[in-house]
Amino acid sequence: MRETWLDDAELPSPARAAMGETVRARLARNPMVSRVPTERAEMFLRHGLISPKECTELIAKIDAGCKPSKLFSGVETGYRTSSSCNLDIYDPLIIAITRRMDALMGIEGDYGELLQGQRYKETQQYQLHCDFFPGNVHYWPAMRVSGGQRCWTAMAYLCEVEEGGETQFPRLGVTIPPRPGTVLMWNNMIADGSPNRDTLHAALPVTKGNKYIVTRWYRERRWEPRNKP
Repeated sequence: MRETWLDDAELPSPARAAMGETVRARLARNPMVSRVPTERAEMFLRHGLISPKECTELIAKIDAGCKPSKLFSGVETGYRTSSSCNLDIYDPLIIAITRRMDALMGIEGDYGELLQGQRYKETQQYQLHCDFFPGNVHYWPAMRVSGGQRCWTAMAYLCEVEEGGETQFPRLGVTIPPRPGTVLMWNNMIADGSPNRDTLHAALPVTKGNKYIVTRWYRERRWEPRNKP
C-alpha cells in the first residue's frame, strides 16, 4: 500500500499558501515588476535585474562548468538536451546575483537551491515539464526531507537568442522570449498551496544561436540536502 505521507507533495498546504501570499504581495508593490497577463498562474517579470557585464561574466562561468543536463528520474535522450551546472556559492558574483534574486522575491536565502546555470545550443531544448515535485515519484521522499516542495521559480535570461529558445507555458497561452537581464518568476502552487499543473512549460528548441539562463528554485522549507556544500 502506498505510504500516505507521499501524498503531501500534492495536497493543500497552509505554509506554501502563506509563502505565495507573501511573495505575491512583495512583487505587486515593486514598480519595477510587471505581472504576466494570465489568470491561471501567478507570473511576473523584472527587466534589468542583471547588468550586461554581469550577464557576460555569468555566461563565461556557465561555459566553464557545464555538463549534459540530467533529470531527477534519470537521463532521457532528447527530453532535456541542454547543459547545466551549479554555480560556485563562494564566487562574489554568484553571491551578489543570488542575494539580489532573494531580495526581489522576499524569500530567505536558505530556502533557495543553488543557482543553476544552463546553456542551450542550436536544436537543444527541455520538453514539457513542471518544476514542482509529484508525490508519486521515487525521489519525492528525498526531496521532502531536504526542503520539501518547490514553490517558486526565478529564472534569469542572460543573452539574446537569434531564433527560438522561448519559454512556453501552453496551458496558459504564454510564451516568454529571452531578454538579457530579465528575470521571469512564477508560483508553482495555486492559492491553497497545492501544485498548479497549469505551470507546465517547455524551453523551446534554439533554432539559431545560443541561450543562457540561471535558475533558482525556492522550497517550502529551508533547503538542506545531504550533499549541500
